[in-house]
Amino acid sequence: MRIAVIDGQGGGIGKYIIERLRKELPEETEILALGTNALATAAMLKAGADDGATGENAVVFNAGRVDMITGPIGIIMANAMLGEVTPKMAEAVSSSTARKFLLPLTRDDISIVGYSPEPLPHLISNLLERISKMSGGSRP
Repeated sequence: MRIAVIDGQGGGIGKYIIERLRKELPEETEILALGTNALATAAMLKAGADDGATGENAVVFNAGRVDMITGPIGIIMANAMLGEVTPKMAEAVSSSTARKFLLPLTRDDISIVGYSPEPLPHLISNLLERISKMSGGSRP
């Protein structure tokens, strides 16, 4: 199972996701950190990702080579994260056949109707529960 975690800016959300994935998923789960910038990639690698790459081409190239993609919902919106998500990145993630698990966090002028704001730790717990079910269960 290959999971891509995509994040930008400081990589804090991706870092937190990877830390939790490492604790809860089987050891053989491969986690790929894809940052929109080097700072985000470095933070996610430090959190325990197996490998990492940075920038538009890294996201475009790898979006079709993983089983799951996770990160904030902005990774499917062109020009999100203060412009760090390029239109090509958003298209590659949206078009990927990988199962996507997106966190409803956005600083953009987007309102997700029906979404009830929850603290990030609660969202990550829900995310991990869903990924764990899809990947065959949690770590023994």
